[in-house]
Amino acid sequence: MSKNPNFQNKPKPNDDVAGVESRRAALSMMQAVQCRAQSLDQAAIDACRRLPPNDKAHAIAIIHEALRWQVDLDAMIDSKTQKILDHDAKARMVLRIALAQMLVLKTPSHAAISTALPLVEKGPRKLVHGVMGALYRDQATLPETPSLPDKALKRWSNNWGEDAIKAASKALLSPPPLDLMLKDPADHDDIMAQMQDYNPISFAKGHIRLGRGSAVEHLPGYDDGIWWVQDIAASLPARITGDGTGKTALDLCAAPGGKTMQLAAAGFDVSALDISKRRIERLAQNLKRVDLTADIVCADISKWDNETLFDIVLLDAPCTASGTFRRHPDVLQRIDKDDIDRLSEKQNALLSRAANWVKLGGILIYATCSLEREEGEDQINGFLSDHNDFILADIDEDNIPINDAVAAEGWIRTLPHMMIDKGGVDGFFAAALKRIK
Repeated sequence: MSKNPNFQNKPKPNDDVAGVESRRAALSMMQAVQCRAQSLDQAAIDACRRLPPNDKAHAIAIIHEALRWQVDLDAMIDSKTQKILDHDAKARMVLRIALAQMLVLKTPSHAAISTALPLVEKGPRKLVHGVMGALYRDQATLPETPSLPDKALKRWSNNWGEDAIKAASKALLSPPPLDLMLKDPADHDDIMAQMQDYNPISFAKGHIRLGRGSAVEHLPGYDDGIWWVQDIAASLPARITGDGTGKTALDLCAAPGGKTMQLAAAGFDVSALDISKRRIERLAQNLKRVDLTADIVCADISKWDNETLFDIVLLDAPCTASGTFRRHPDVLQRIDKDDIDRLSEKQNALLSRAANWVKLGGILIYATCSLEREEGEDQINGFLSDHNDFILADIDEDNIPINDAVAAEGWIRTLPHMMIDKGGVDGFFAAALKRIK
């Protein structure tokens, strides 16, 4: 913390203090996540609508760090209050935002307090000021890595063990690196050479990993449409399919289009379906930028009237997205057992529906960016119990560039401790199911 904070005299509320509006936007996003279980991406659209680009980036940086460190920030706050504040109390949320600035973003203490107090102008200003002053005098510090919320800690400890828990905590420290998927793997060496200023590494032909901090649209090759951004774990389901020349593929829940582009680049004649018109528009834009084509359909899977059968059907099902906690730390705060159960039921229905469009001998690929067994392993075991016309298909491990990602059961499972020394991967599940009758 700053050595000379002004904690002696309580500042008067003043919305004209520079930086208040970015903090107000951060508070709005925190309230949306905590009180309405809204995703941070959705909350940012409204909260940052009127902010200039630099203020928007600052507001999002603040809320990301407040959510990453929320468990530890809350412990600090609780140590300095006589009565434990509700988890969604405004004073608690303002304190999280202010402390995240001081302890993580290294904002000077006087700036953090002067921009925090206007947010509680008609509320517990004395409490907020007092807690921040007490923590400053104690020279409070955060642990080496963020603590996971109890609900996630219990689920993941039971399912994946201590190594995964320690790695997940370490992974929470910062956003993940940037993974690029090349349209044509034959361009790999040339693109690697063009990216030398960004210290590229690669785990497979057609993949390049860069550090964070560079604007995507300014990277070599963006305007030429020769790559797109896609976490390497998310690329695994389409890697299962191999060469698509002369074959058809149906990509369900396709937007924003990473897997659609993979399938099209592999030679498949692709139909891409999504229920959201807005997301479909983004998918179309992404395809246009990389000069790939697909038959785009905006429809509800449960109501889609289709009799065509496909060689490959890929269902990247709606899920908790708990495996993406590195880039979306809000999922750790929002997701609970009810969400997992609700989405698992939906996934079961979508998987059974998707099976209807697979040719005899064709492959149904099911995937979720989730670390919950209910959304992965349990879904496949249940599906196979109910569908004797499908079996687990073999996955060629040579096509999977993550060590130990293919589990003994024959499906793909990525966990936080995998490749942790190389920037890590999202938590992901995928299984290939072959239609045999």
